[in-house]
Amino acid sequence: MKANKVVDYLKNLGLVLYAIFALFPLLWLVIISFKHDREMFSTTFIFSPTLENYRVIFSNGEFAGYFLNNLIVSVGAIILSIIVGVPAAYALARLDFKGKESIAFQFLSFRFAPEILVVLPIFLIYQELGLYDTHFGLIWIFQLISLPLMIWILRGYFEDISIEMEHAARLDGYSWWQVFIKMIMPLIRPGLVASSLLSFIFVWNNFTFSLLLAGQNVTTTTVAMLKYVSSDTVHYGQMAGAVLISSLPIIILALAIQKHLVRGLSMGAVKG
Repeated sequence: MKANKVVDYLKNLGLVLYAIFALFPLLWLVIISFKHDREMFSTTFIFSPTLENYRVIFSNGEFAGYFLNNLIVSVGAIILSIIVGVPAAYALARLDFKGKESIAFQFLSFRFAPEILVVLPIFLIYQELGLYDTHFGLIWIFQLISLPLMIWILRGYFEDISIEMEHAARLDGYSWWQVFIKMIMPLIRPGLVASSLLSFIFVWNNFTFSLLLAGQNVTTTTVAMLKYVSSDTVHYGQMAGAVLISSLPIIILALAIQKHLVRGLSMGAVKG
């Protein structure tokens, strides 16, 4: 019994130490955000806290606009990915047609190509079509980031659902749309939540496309961080505060739907 208690104690201690290790960067970011620039390298944990960094961030209202731009393009990209990705995943899971696996791999290959490799031709196309520095332009390119992940996760969920359930519901008089909305969609909800959140994180944190395909009108928070880097210094405190504020949507979403997230990543997520 004593040996078991010692083992349990060591396990709990290990988990606590790992939690401290994993959360320390976030804690360090919070500490930096309350430091003066002059104290950035001269002190560690003992310093005079200040709200000056946050006052500067919100002083002219620009950061709120950057935050809103990021929210618009990220949510818009996820909505567009859901509209396209759910039917595509269902078709790849249920239908049998020539080249199905090639098409599925083609979607996945969108995640393989380095962003810097494709951004130049996309930039030229956007200039010709008038999509440069527009919300719709970023939404359109961001959905290419989120769509492959959503399709492959949801495809595994659809394949886990017995097709006999759909046939039985059709025999009971339900239309295909009724079966899909009332029966299939509730069953894939954990996977949809998990893939949507992961896609949102990738889109929200994207830097390359946001930097090169948008200008002053659609600046996002990731690009706005460069404004705290001047020619002679780096305002680490202001940058840390901006990073913390930008991380809030992801943290809040992850905490709010953590049950669906864990279930979504552990069921059907690696099948396909």
